[in-house]
Amino acid sequence: MSKVICYGEALIDFLQINQQSQDGVSLSDYRQFPGGAPANAAVALAKLGGKAHFVGQVGDDQFGHFLINSLRHYGVNTDCTLIHKSAPTPLAFVHLDKYGERSFTFMRKDSADLKLRPEEIKSQWFTEASLVHFCSNTLTETNAVNTTKTVLEHASANNLTICFDVNLRANLWPNSALNIALINEFVEKSDVVKFAREEFELLCQNQPEDYINHCFNGNCELLLITNGGDDIEYITKHYRGSISPAKTKVVDTTAGGDGFIGAILYLLSERITLDALLNNENTLKSAIAFASCAGALAVSRQGAFPALPSLNEVDTLFNQQFGALTGAFFREHT
Repeated sequence: MSKVICYGEALIDFLQINQQSQDGVSLSDYRQFPGGAPANAAVALAKLGGKAHFVGQVGDDQFGHFLINSLRHYGVNTDCTLIHKSAPTPLAFVHLDKYGERSFTFMRKDSADLKLRPEEIKSQWFTEASLVHFCSNTLTETNAVNTTKTVLEHASANNLTICFDVNLRANLWPNSALNIALINEFVEKSDVVKFAREEFELLCQNQPEDYINHCFNGNCELLLITNGGDDIEYITKHYRGSISPAKTKVVDTTAGGDGFIGAILYLLSERITLDALLNNENTLKSAIAFASCAGALAVSRQGAFPALPSLNEVDTLFNQQFGALTGAFFREHT
């Protein structure tokens, strides 16, 4: 078992769970959930049985302590999770439409996660690890960018696989203006990159083949492009294709992508090497199908941490929906 470093923000998701009318005014009910994309990925990995370590910072407030306790509850190691004495824990209000699709309102100005400094990242955190995982929300301000660069420098120095879930949230950027060049700089630093379809189309700037070639001229080894309930595309230097994901009834899409990438992290740290995925297309297709089951189960329930599935749940759905793939995959990688 090798540890995985999940770096970035942990925050509170206030999920809209109901609406009621009082005195002619429509009032929304919100429930407090622990969340934040890289924190979700850490919990997804831990609930599957992996060794997740969360690197980040929360505030010394009720929300920050709630997040640390929640991470620990699900088996995530928080020895590398810092507490800022004055900056607040970031908050997100998650609004759901009738299809379970979300939109976000963030309370993140001068929050604790953005104040984690490069010099606070310790080299010993990266020993005995195999992977580092991060998202783009640590690229929205200069200090956070520098801290992210430091994390990846430590990862490279320790020969760790770098996994980047792009996970764009435009309203976290100044004036909602994404820095596409900066984001792509970090794409090129990464071995495994997960995009949502709309993220890939935005970052490739209408030149998908040139963009793919540019990625593989950098460090990229595997590109994964998810598209909600539609086919997941995979691209390596040697082959490309797609696979239909597991099917489910969607309740809340908040943790779907994080459940998916958490399962990829689990497989890479527990069952299979990246080289094995890159050299056997059937193995890669099986891994993506397995990860899609984790994502499907996550979107079938409300919230983030509590919605993420156990290994038994994922195995069961994998067997039910991908019977033709499961036998050989489990024989080779269990």
